[in-house]
Amino acid sequence: MTKLTNNQKKFLRSKGHSLKPVVMMGQHGLSEGVLAELESSLETHELLKIKVRGDDREDKQRIINEIINITGAHLVQVIGNIMVIYRAFDKDPQLILPRK
Repeated sequence: MTKLTNNQKKFLRSKGHSLKPVVMMGQHGLSEGVLAELESSLETHELLKIKVRGDDREDKQRIINEIINITGAHLVQVIGNIMVIYRAFDKDPQLILPRK
């Protein structure tokens, strides 16, 4: 997985701004059902907005890191309880990222 450049992150942030959260994590955190929903959503959308509820900052950061590691997605942005992730489709990507 290659890192996203700042320009690519900026492009993805602009695309993700208008999205509504597709996956919302409740009080049970990162359960099997949430992971299945994340995987299913990433198969149909390259760019996802996720609402993460955490009791404290460290707990929320741990959940964000787990999501990134498990899904193999790139973290684009975190603002408050909302995170945006990107994972390109293996075949025929929908979003064409800027080169630099």
